Amino acid sequence: MRDFFLNDEDRAFRTEIRDFLARELAPRVDRIERDQDFAAQLEVARALGKAGYLKLMFPDLYTGSLSRPGLTHAVIVSEEAAYLNYAFETTIATALSCAYPIHRHARPAMRERYLMPILEGRAVGSICMTEPNVGSDSAGMETAIRFDEASREWVIDGFKRYISNASRADVYIVWGITDPGAAPQKGMSAVLVPADTPGLSFPRIYDFMGRRGSVVGEVALDGVRVPEENLLGQADAGFRIMLEAFNFERVILGGSGLGVARAAFDLARDHAQSRVSFGERLGQKQLIWDMIAQMSWRIDAAELLTQRAARMYDDGIGGKDLMREASQAKLVATETAVFCSDRAVQILGGDGVTRQYGRVEQLYRDARALPIVGGSSEMCKYLIAAREMPAIRPNL
Repeated sequence: MRDFFLNDEDRAFRTEIRDFLARELAPRVDRIERDQDFAAQLEVARALGKAGYLKLMFPDLYTGSLSRPGLTHAVIVSEEAAYLNYAFETTIATALSCAYPIHRHARPAMRERYLMPILEGRAVGSICMTEPNVGSDSAGMETAIRFDEASREWVIDGFKRYISNASRADVYIVWGITDPGAAPQKGMSAVLVPADTPGLSFPRIYDFMGRRGSVVGEVALDGVRVPEENLLGQADAGFRIMLEAFNFERVILGGSGLGVARAAFDLARDHAQSRVSFGERLGQKQLIWDMIAQMSWRIDAAELLTQRAARMYDDGIGGKDLMREASQAKLVATETAVFCSDRAVQILGGDGVTRQYGRVEQLYRDARALPIVGGSSEMCKYLIAAREMPAIRPNL
């Protein structure tokens, strides 16, 4: 039985959000993929916000029917959205990854100004971590943030890349070094930067092989100034905020991987049961049912790990105590998405690499980014190993 960790209320919610996305997202997926229509994504985001689905992570703001809303349900939304269109799921997952630290660490006035528009689907958020010389090694960050005592402002100089929602977001969370004399983990801060801030620019938008319709690009900060109250949490405490965000993002990416994997599996399974080859159905061939079986158990394993991590978070487990489980969920679910999309292409043959014959080639392109974004598979393995061997530090 799938949905092993879910109760009847959770399963009813899955049916509810699946029906909602069938009405709001499914009719727009061609515009998103074929035309790279970001406005179509915003239409769905507004509908999600109006219905209250973007507040699932924030029980103090949620007003829906769930008795205990949380990451478990946000993962379900992620999975069902990615099943239909991973580009759209990327957009809302990034917005929620921005909303999450704002809710936890922003001053009350900043929360009121920036959080509610995102959760109501009226605005889009973005998070800025990656730099030209900094990927998984966030401690090597070069963006500088200094405090101007005279004007009581934070001044930011730096360059970020591979930033989802770049140029389209209404607010950006920017991480940078505030104390260059300290270890990066003790000298990093995070600040809120509104989109209309002077000195903020977007030099380039990338053209990706997959996730067509999502917007990913570069963010340049040249003497950007924001008020003192735009700091998240305390000065030099940004690394802890980043770790919290990574746990959240990795569990959400578990849902993303599941959605893509399930979509590929369903297409492959249907084809294997209907296509006749050499006088019998394709699924009767040993090599084909071996692929179907492998796809099935991998999806179940990914689902169990992802739902476990989400449930742990909802039970109050976080920080380093969730790092291993969040990394396992992200690793297995995203690698499963790649495996299932690859096998689906193989099972469909020529139809699997031709746009005129369905979504499989799109899923193949979309899936390949998943083991890279939000912490690569290699980084997830390092985090898992580091927790399993606390007496030593594995060598990156």
